[in-house]
Amino acid sequence: MRIVSGRLKGRRLIAPKKLPVRPTTDMAKEALFNILNNRLRFQDLDVIDLFAGIGSISFEFMSRGTQRVTAVDANFDCIKFLTKTSEELDLDLNIIKSDVFDFLQKTPLKADLIFADPPYDLPLEEFEQIENSIRERSLLKEDGLLIIEHSKHSNLEHIETYSEQRKYGNSVFSFFKMHS
Repeated sequence: MRIVSGRLKGRRLIAPKKLPVRPTTDMAKEALFNILNNRLRFQDLDVIDLFAGIGSISFEFMSRGTQRVTAVDANFDCIKFLTKTSEELDLDLNIIKSDVFDFLQKTPLKADLIFADPPYDLPLEEFEQIENSIRERSLLKEDGLLIIEHSKHSNLEHIETYSEQRKYGNSVFSFFKMHS
């Protein structure tokens, strides 16, 4: 895994083999950030990265100038890796060790963009619960964007705030627009 653009472009993220992660491929990540680059000013964003894993998405945002990024993961070893890597890269990443569903029920944070990359085998109801918690608790700022990465075998088009999706190999990014 590498950071594909920004001031840390080319830096490799080498996670220990034992971590329970499936990082977003460089190709899919590059395509996603090309889409976002045309829609957003990275320096102005508050971003929450749910199921952050090794922080591939968090570090990509920070490399592109986003100052306020919160990475949430429940796995102790992922948190350790995120902490070590953000220190090595001299980044001020806000790292929270928490079950994502608990975090969504309790957090006071609001974001312009929330990215969620849950396990691909998550039951459909739990994908729906992510969107539902974010919408009900108004965790996105006005015209905020939720992006959920999932496998091509999951279909999230029926969710009320769904707006579009992009497919890259086995990965799909579904976009959800929340209006205040």
